[in-house]
Amino acid sequence: MQVVILVGSSSDVPKMLPAKKLLDDLGVECEMRITSAHRTPERTVMLVDEARDAGCQVFICGAGMAAHLAGAVAAQTTKPVIGVPLTSSASPLGGVDALLATVQMPSGMPVATVAIDGAKNAAWLAAQILALVDRNVALKLHKARESAARDVVAADKKFQAESGGKAD
Repeated sequence: MQVVILVGSSSDVPKMLPAKKLLDDLGVECEMRITSAHRTPERTVMLVDEARDAGCQVFICGAGMAAHLAGAVAAQTTKPVIGVPLTSSASPLGGVDALLATVQMPSGMPVATVAIDGAKNAAWLAAQILALVDRNVALKLHKARESAARDVVAADKKFQAESGGKAD
């Protein structure tokens, strides 16, 4: 298991599925589990330990409101932890509470933090971390970047043709 995605509650799953889908598309072995830093702290520790024993290289943690899951995981491992602050219908702060809770970690317990509801970028970052030692993942990332660049050029050509603008 290269990446384990942990979410704080079942309501977080839909917001984190894009991370799992992207990792699956890149051929990165991953799984998603539900655990809470507050309601099931022992379970969180157990899942981190099991993931480590299964060869997990990167953790992605998505949680809203207090969003302590990424920090709780970072306290249990020296593997990279990527935090995804999530918006929550229960919070009036629009995810800013989760962002601050995720990014404000004490020295020695870093959590790489992506944008609010940024599950897809968390997956990209996890893949980039893995690509440091996995040439196959590195090649897939390179191809994905090339494809994205081609899409931008094609979109501009189409726009220019439709708007009567400058053609290349």
